[in-house]
Amino acid sequence: MRIILSALAVLFSTPAAQAGPMLADFEYPWPVERHALVSQGQALEMAYLDIRPEADNGRTVVLLHGKNFCAAMWEKTARFLLEAGYRVIAPDQIGFCKSSKPQGYQYGLHTLAANTNGLLKELGVEKPVIMGHSMGGMLAARYALQYPDETGALVMLNPIGLEDWRAKGVPEITVDELYESQLKTTREGIKGYQQSTYYVGNWQPRYDRWVDMLWSMYQGEGGNITAWHQALTADMIFNQPVVHEFPAIAVPTLLLIGEKDNTALGKGRASEAVRAQLGNYTELARATEAAIPDATLVTFPELGHSPHVEAPEKFLPALRDGLRALRATE
Repeated sequence: MRIILSALAVLFSTPAAQAGPMLADFEYPWPVERHALVSQGQALEMAYLDIRPEADNGRTVVLLHGKNFCAAMWEKTARFLLEAGYRVIAPDQIGFCKSSKPQGYQYGLHTLAANTNGLLKELGVEKPVIMGHSMGGMLAARYALQYPDETGALVMLNPIGLEDWRAKGVPEITVDELYESQLKTTREGIKGYQQSTYYVGNWQPRYDRWVDMLWSMYQGEGGNITAWHQALTADMIFNQPVVHEFPAIAVPTLLLIGEKDNTALGKGRASEAVRAQLGNYTELARATEAAIPDATLVTFPELGHSPHVEAPEKFLPALRDGLRALRATE
């Protein structure tokens, strides 16, 4: 452990090492802005996109990325929302993509929610639609629970955490073990996982861009920084379930679920019997709709974890109609 920490200390103190983990070689579709904040005694910067429509409808949608995603992956969704008149804000959370990756940080969904809330206050945004995908769905739920009076509506797109993996029998694992596993990341491994989970076994050349985006952060010596933060955030996700608090969500909620998704954190280290019970999004989607008091469920039976990337032609009209319905409830 001392060797790992010493190596990380050197990496975090070397500016040249930041090129990979800070995603400096990947261009976003709009100019990246930066929100300065102090969190846990450290001066940090939160990268974000803030895009305004030509014809503003007076509403803002905040797009929260997943663990293996970045703000740029919302591009098609953002363009669609802009055409509909929504202002779009898409941050990179601390520890991810183009945002700061501090050497020591105690990750919590509540902390990421507070960071996001601080950004929105600085931008003067009131009661936006908070929309999250994958880990971002967990974060969006935490945000709505933490700031109910400051949330206009909640949209969760294939969120993870619709079940408590630990309670279902997935064994615990230490951050050190998670880090060692992350150090073994390969481009082939990233693509294989995305193909099986995100795209239901299918692959299109346009998906390679997102593989390369993630893989670029693991390049060079600075890749250890990415691996470290991926380990810390995996530990956060596993140990901070929000599923037990769904009945307390007090804002109108739209659930958009690709039913072929099979995501379950840690299922690879679970027994075969436990693994067989995890990641059943057909069942999880309906249980979530029943648990959240004012929830509407829209499913995509043939799609996987990333409907907005896999089939935007199906996802975007459903999002449009869902947002209209949410607005009608105000």
